[in-house]
Amino acid sequence: MTRTKTYAEAISLLNTCQSNAAAIEAIRKSGGRLNEHGIAEMNDYLRRIGYKPDDLNKLNVVHITGTKGKGSTSAFTERILRSHIPGGKIGLYTSPHLCAVRERIRINGEPISEELFAKYFFEVWERLETDSKPLTPQTPQFPIYFRLLTLLAFHTFLSLDVTATVLEVGIGGTYDSTNIVPKPIVTGITSLGLDHTAVLGNTIEEIATNKAGIYKKDVPALSVEQEQAGDVLKSIAEKNGAPFEVVPTIPETRLGLPGAHQRINASLAVAMSQKFLKSQSYPFAPSPSPNEIPPSFVEPLASTRWPGRCQLVRQGKTTWLLDGAHTTESLRSCGEWAWAEDRKPDVLIFNCSGGRAAESLLGELLATGARTKGVSREELGKTFDSVVFCTNVTYTDGHFKSDLDAKAIDPNDLSQLATQRALRDAWLKLNPSFRPERAHAVASIQHAVDIVRGLGEKTVLVAGSLHLVGGVMEVAGLQDALSME
Repeated sequence: MTRTKTYAEAISLLNTCQSNAAAIEAIRKSGGRLNEHGIAEMNDYLRRIGYKPDDLNKLNVVHITGTKGKGSTSAFTERILRSHIPGGKIGLYTSPHLCAVRERIRINGEPISEELFAKYFFEVWERLETDSKPLTPQTPQFPIYFRLLTLLAFHTFLSLDVTATVLEVGIGGTYDSTNIVPKPIVTGITSLGLDHTAVLGNTIEEIATNKAGIYKKDVPALSVEQEQAGDVLKSIAEKNGAPFEVVPTIPETRLGLPGAHQRINASLAVAMSQKFLKSQSYPFAPSPSPNEIPPSFVEPLASTRWPGRCQLVRQGKTTWLLDGAHTTESLRSCGEWAWAEDRKPDVLIFNCSGGRAAESLLGELLATGARTKGVSREELGKTFDSVVFCTNVTYTDGHFKSDLDAKAIDPNDLSQLATQRALRDAWLKLNPSFRPERAHAVASIQHAVDIVRGLGEKTVLVAGSLHLVGGVMEVAGLQDALSME
């Protein structure tokens, strides 16, 4: 069969590399440590597509990990660097995507085109086909989904000769597929969220040790102030020969990403950007004092955009409040934002991973919204017209958009709507006077959007999952909101 080498065919092949639900859950619970041969395999895949690890140093990498805020920190950092390197090409690699896989690989804030994605994808795929001998008998010929996308990002950025690369870790740190760059310019760790430890069953020390695996010899190793395990990060940095520094919190300033927590993320971005620009001899106005913001950083921080995170989009009679918050801590921040100022969400679309505690997540969102509005949780619950708990399946016919296809969803959970029914039950328990017929458990995102379309003028909060937010953006036609400009 002759290949068309189109974007659609590239996505079809990429989707064959997805792991199933059980494998994804095992990797998540291991914090990314499951495959002890992971880094060796990743280096061998890199060799098979024609590169040596040292080639990756040409990308001038800012490497970022953490359990919360790493995407926002990456966005702030990319925006600062872009504004200080005129005529440069700033690569940004992040995950997950919202509507299209190519969003994960951006140049100067914009996703690469379908044509470029397909071109570089098939160059990588065919090199892996040509050199088909795996590292070990257990190593698959083609890497799993995230590893393949990481290889594609490296190949794309090297082919396009980027000036700098902001590289976000996928899971963990030490064993993550991004952690094969021998010598980044600077590394940074965002906040280590305590709620992740409860969900994953790992101690904060184990998480910190794994995250600190990105620290490299003689490479500045930065971290925000940590509630716990800051000493662990410092110890690992010293062991790895990396100069460690806890970054100061910047003064309050206007940020393009809403939420009080973003000041912490922006602080790390400011510190990493300063390290990067100094090391590469790019001019910028220095800080008046160690904990101040360089004057030339103020505008980039204010103009930073990060789609699907605390994002307001108006579309006809519907105001969409989009936030992929999916932990108790991030839902707390979501609640503060969603009910701030004059905003009053009256419809909720929500989903979360099957293993998450439905009542605690919804309870945190409602409790925070109530505190923000100065009302009781019961009173806030009464302000909702409808709530919809849906799967992440895109369309009513049971199909996904190809970019959003997800083998990681447990098919048994999906067929029974087990998670969605549990969420509905939790909502009605939290809001006993809420009319049950206004609480829906439905099989797809399109079902949810259709319900919203029938309600007239509404303010709709979409939260609990970035995959859900992306699906809503796709089905509701909000793709224009994907730009970081």
